[in-house]
Amino acid sequence: MSLFEFKPWLLVLGVWVAAATSSIPEGIPKEGDYSRACPDYKRYAVFNHPPFSEGPMGLPFQRPSKYCRTFSSPLVEKVIEDITGRMVNKDLARLFENAFPNTLDTTVRWHVDGTQKHTELKGRGAKDKDSWQGPQSFVVTGDINAEWLRDSTNQLLQYQPLAKKDKKIFNLILGAINTQSEYVIESPYCNAFQPPPASKLAASQNGQEDYVHPAYEPSFVFECKYELDSLAHFLALGNTFHKHTGSLDFLTPRWYKALDTVLEVLDQQSESTFDPKTGRYIRNAYTFNRKTATGTETLSLDGVGNPLNFGTGLIRSAFRPSDDATILGFYIPANAQMAVELKRAADVLRTAKNIKLSQILEKRAQLITDGIWEYGVVEHKKYGRVFAFEVDGWGSQIIMDDANVPSLLALPILGFVDRTDEVYQNTRKMLLEKAGNPYYLEGLAFHGIGGPHVGLEYAWPMSLLLQAMTSDDDKEIMECVKLVLTASRLGLVHESINVNRIMDYTRSWFAWANSVFAQTILDLAQRKPHLIFGPGAEPYIVE
Repeated sequence: MSLFEFKPWLLVLGVWVAAATSSIPEGIPKEGDYSRACPDYKRYAVFNHPPFSEGPMGLPFQRPSKYCRTFSSPLVEKVIEDITGRMVNKDLARLFENAFPNTLDTTVRWHVDGTQKHTELKGRGAKDKDSWQGPQSFVVTGDINAEWLRDSTNQLLQYQPLAKKDKKIFNLILGAINTQSEYVIESPYCNAFQPPPASKLAASQNGQEDYVHPAYEPSFVFECKYELDSLAHFLALGNTFHKHTGSLDFLTPRWYKALDTVLEVLDQQSESTFDPKTGRYIRNAYTFNRKTATGTETLSLDGVGNPLNFGTGLIRSAFRPSDDATILGFYIPANAQMAVELKRAADVLRTAKNIKLSQILEKRAQLITDGIWEYGVVEHKKYGRVFAFEVDGWGSQIIMDDANVPSLLALPILGFVDRTDEVYQNTRKMLLEKAGNPYYLEGLAFHGIGGPHVGLEYAWPMSLLLQAMTSDDDKEIMECVKLVLTASRLGLVHESINVNRIMDYTRSWFAWANSVFAQTILDLAQRKPHLIFGPGAEPYIVE
């Protein structure tokens, strides 16, 4: 019996596809439209679906039907089979099976591979005739139909090693770089974006009353919080693509224009609040005011934020990667990430024989790095020399960490320091103790780093996964992994967990967290295979 002969059978299955998608995803038959037969994954994810894992937790299978996945790759399926077939803990294997493909299964809302004619890729009312050319990819983070530059870059990270061998993955990531380039060119101060005009997907509202300068177009931008790490993640997406493929295909005129836009923002946001010669107040190029009763959702001093000193080499970030406002605008983790990605981009440009621009990026990267070591490292009375979370260049400092990446805990993963670095080790010890980090949360059922974004009782599984990836201690690693597994009883990794009630969580469907879990398992498969495959196991390397 063919699928086309008995359409009600598909309806009964309740398989899922992104309801907003305008083109038929990979794997869907070209005849007919079955999207109405597929449940909303946000609802689908809160129920248990067979077959269940063979471990004591009996975790559900949470992948949508193959007819409803938003993207597919045989190589991804092979990695799942290779990894899960060797894993000793069958519940952990099921969680990886659900998490590793979660971004592809559920969040690729629009993708074109670049073979369409130029006119078919044009956005409605596009200002620039050269925009939206080549492959394009629109990747959402989960239950919000918008793309965060940070989230989408991290969601695709575990697939980057596959791009050299899988042309579909290659085009998906190349498309993501091209799409992010358009976002950065149009609105470099914004963090989250609407579906591309050419996708014909409907824009959505964030329900907020925001007053932002520079002004943005709401049909193009979902939210306009300036977060330095968003721009660093844009660079990271292309840098990582080049690392794994050797390809320079993403170095298009649009990417170069986006890079110029990034450098312009860095120049504007490295300026002091006061003129260094006259001492007169200079209003920042970016301001953000939101009508809200939540202090972390807007900037103080009429949308400007607290004053910052001059001559530090550091770059201001109005918001953190949690989308919470900074207290002191020199946010150290984002500065560290930007320094690393500028250096990596410089190396790519040198390969492309663009020596002059490469040297400009290297100089900027070194300026930021020097600023971090001079202003971002402070003496703590208990832990010694540590990295501060935020500083202002005058000596004020915020000591804490947030679960969202970039974070202080993630500095080795970002590539800023080696995990054995003394200052980092001091900082790590401080961050993972309640006495050192006000947002290290402990309860009867769960613990980890949280943040203001979800309150004072919710820790993020993501922080435990980062803790595992920055540790060489087998016991510490497995304690972190097992606690995340225990908190993932729906077979998916949540955004945050109530530290006193492990079944009280935020977001059943959060693709970024699932991607970080997958990255953790792949890290252990290569670095410490005995922990997940058993004693004497050989490493497994995705390539």
